[in-house]
Amino acid sequence: MKSAQDELVWINADGNIEPVGELAAARLRAKQGGFRLLPTPDHVVFMRYTGQDGRRDAEDGAVVRIAGEITGPGTLCDVLALLAQTGWRGELNVRVGVDNRSVYVDAGNVVGARTNVAHEHLGRVLFRFGVIEEEQYEQVMERVRGGELFGSAAVELGILERSQVYAYLGKQVEQIVISLMSVADGMFCFLDGFDDADLAFRHNGSINAMLMDGVTQMDEMRYFAQRIPSNDYIPVCLPGKEPSDVALRPLWEMIDGQLSVLELSRALGLGEFETTKSVFQLLQSKVVEMRPPATKGGAVEIVGAANAALLQIHQEADSAGRGTVLRTNLESFADGIYEMLFDGAGPYDNGSFDPVKVVRNAEMVAAGGSVERFLKEVLYDYVSFALFTASSMVRRDRGKGLGKLLEPLMSRLRPIG
Repeated sequence: MKSAQDELVWINADGNIEPVGELAAARLRAKQGGFRLLPTPDHVVFMRYTGQDGRRDAEDGAVVRIAGEITGPGTLCDVLALLAQTGWRGELNVRVGVDNRSVYVDAGNVVGARTNVAHEHLGRVLFRFGVIEEEQYEQVMERVRGGELFGSAAVELGILERSQVYAYLGKQVEQIVISLMSVADGMFCFLDGFDDADLAFRHNGSINAMLMDGVTQMDEMRYFAQRIPSNDYIPVCLPGKEPSDVALRPLWEMIDGQLSVLELSRALGLGEFETTKSVFQLLQSKVVEMRPPATKGGAVEIVGAANAALLQIHQEADSAGRGTVLRTNLESFADGIYEMLFDGAGPYDNGSFDPVKVVRNAEMVAAGGSVERFLKEVLYDYVSFALFTASSMVRRDRGKGLGKLLEPLMSRLRPIG
């Protein structure tokens, strides 16, 4: 979703609904038929399918037991905690733009999950844990595009054992559930009941246990980000230093100053969170230091760093209900040279820009000068203003924390000399 207006509809004085955004129009087209308009507060519209008779029948779809807006990371933690306590059986459906995830729960346990988010598909989970290589992934995907399931195709090709598929289907379910906890904007519905035939794989994991793991990961990854901004950062061993913790030695021995946190994670098969945590422990012990990733994309990477910072700034402002104010302030700030730099490149609704278009514009605006230096100068000012504006809108402690969290990204943007 590039803009909040992508999902906008307009109800005119006659009570007719007209889609404003393309995504809104597509959603309405997919929901043709008779819907009952349920009584709600003035600022909320809630409809459910009933058919022409206007009555809710069994064939009209599952009953919506609870539903609501997602306004910040952690919102769904409360929902999951409620589901664990009540023991309800049903489907927690979460939608963010075109992203669609479903988690199936029964008696306080997660029994299955589905997602259309690419990096949460089984193949990408297997890749991130180092079980398969990129070439093997593409080999299996050729069969998947023909209609086969990834796990079955991988087994038939001799790439995986069935026991591996089973184990990582469980990890995929856990990854989907944990990803829900960090969703910052969207809508959730809990639908009463589900058909067991809808579950391609039957899992049995405690909601409470996943909640504890997810909340821990959210908190700790935010803390780790102060020194390890992303998984493409590279740990480097310090001369004459060795870890005293025996459990950290396998990781320490693999650190060669070339492998990133993600690459180490794949080599060890630990997952990104566990690897990042261990690298952070080595940092705390002053056994290693972190180096930023080698600049492969040049100017594009500079825009990428700005985008990463802007995503977090907008997320904080949206969580505080001040996103529109932030965007209005940034629009006023970005005049003159920024209008030329951002022409046709954004900003999108999450605050980010199209890196390729920004660089193309910068090449024209810089007029033969250093494009990278120019981008650092203007983007550093833009992101700094966004951070200043957002920090004044959120609680003092969160504002200070946001600045500290973004410092590694700001350092990559800060002009030298």
